[in-house]
Amino acid sequence: MSSAAPAGHIVSDVMTRTAVAIGRDALYKEIVALMDEWKVSALPVLEGEGRVVGVVSEADLLPKEAFRGADPLSGEAEEEAKAGAVRAGDLMSSPAVTVHADASLAEAARIMARRKVKRLPVVNGIGMLEGVVSRSDLLKVFLREDGEMAAEIRRSVLDGPALTGLDVTVTKGVATLSGVLSDRSLVPLLARAVRAVEGVVDVRMELGAHEGAS
Repeated sequence: MSSAAPAGHIVSDVMTRTAVAIGRDALYKEIVALMDEWKVSALPVLEGEGRVVGVVSEADLLPKEAFRGADPLSGEAEEEAKAGAVRAGDLMSSPAVTVHADASLAEAARIMARRKVKRLPVVNGIGMLEGVVSRSDLLKVFLREDGEMAAEIRRSVLDGPALTGLDVTVTKGVATLSGVLSDRSLVPLLARAVRAVEGVVDVRMELGAHEGAS
């Protein structure tokens, strides 16, 4: 088994580089129109030469409708303020939740899950916008062909002398390891290494052992 993990894709491989963005003074209706035109759920807010200072999402826009004709409840001061806002600078969530272009797809997915966002502005080391990555972008790795994943597993995982009796098949993203494995202590390591291959959705083991092996 190779000691190095597969290189894998990074955010810059899947992100959208022609990102739609707005300035602090963008008006509410302009923001809604841009979201509808570009079919996006959030827009980065930029200042200066393109530094990301916040993000306006659908969630930031909804209070204007939610509070229409209703009295705010206690603890809803922030939502009430956004209900009365008309410019991006007052509507945006700040600081923006961002990711760097060289981050792994797994890292970007963890940020999205933890912060409960659907899209992330991609920034460089000084916070300048380079693109946007979405949930659907991160899921593109699961479109890999089964044969391509099987070849990578053979090359990057099953390349050690202790694993010469093993082979792998991949069907609809499910990788099945089969053959003879003398050292059963390698099973958890094998499973982890195969699961780390991009596009693999599950790992199954159909392994035997040499007679007399412990």
